[in-house]
Amino acid sequence: MRFAKWEDYELIDVSSGQRLERWGNQVLVRPDPQIIWDTPKTDPRWTKFSAIYHRSSTGGGSWEYIKKLPESWQINYKNLKFNVKTMNFKHTGVFPEQAVNWDLFKNIIKESKRKIKVLNLFAYTGGATLACASAGAEVCHVDASKGMVSWARENAMISGLSNAPIRWIVDDCEKFVLREIRRGHKYDAIIMDPPSYGRGPNGEIWKLEDKLSNFLILCNEILSKNPLFLAINSYSTGISPSVMSCMLSIYIKSKYGGVVECDEIGIPVSEKNIVIPSGNTSLIKI
Repeated sequence: MRFAKWEDYELIDVSSGQRLERWGNQVLVRPDPQIIWDTPKTDPRWTKFSAIYHRSSTGGGSWEYIKKLPESWQINYKNLKFNVKTMNFKHTGVFPEQAVNWDLFKNIIKESKRKIKVLNLFAYTGGATLACASAGAEVCHVDASKGMVSWARENAMISGLSNAPIRWIVDDCEKFVLREIRRGHKYDAIIMDPPSYGRGPNGEIWKLEDKLSNFLILCNEILSKNPLFLAINSYSTGISPSVMSCMLSIYIKSKYGGVVECDEIGIPVSEKNIVIPSGNTSLIKI
């Protein structure tokens, strides 16, 4: 299992379905259904956190603020900066486990020693976009949420990447790829972090198990003649990393060659000698 080394983020402890986390100088408690063990909560921050997210029995949930939090605050990962804030559905705008992939993408781009065009689909608040841009790539950032794209642009600004060659696109990812096929546009690398289930800006329904195979076929058509890599991140329990790797072999490796890798990504727990699995990544390096 791969994981990144943060300074501004820390998974302090986990117990009884909860995660005790430090985001910069703020401590939050969030639910995690994978934490099925009940261990003593000895760290004093279990009683001194700033906010806790409570799940609702009818779905969703809400934050309870024990201490006053700023509307947003910044955390750093190496040369990148991110605005963090408490959102609906327990999120903060950053998935810290993904930092290990940001490092991977940066290294592949730098090692290529050529100009790379990257398409980042379902790009959220821009972690992978900023990582690739900081490595010298030209990036097209696509997400269906206008708010998330605006947030990503803010992250680019505070990371000193305002003038980097990044296109910011608010669109349904599948429709965007179809238009790029018609336009004849090509990319050397494609990153996608599709949701298990979601809706586009006009109510388009996305269900990963139904859509991913055909979507990969479409993405195959916009890869350049000499592509660098294609990566799929997933939090869905319905598709294993091995299944994603099989699809990369069928649709991409059969055409371009390359090496397919799949792995879990996770977050180490400071109070315990364990790593919490937090998603899967399958990647083909061509």
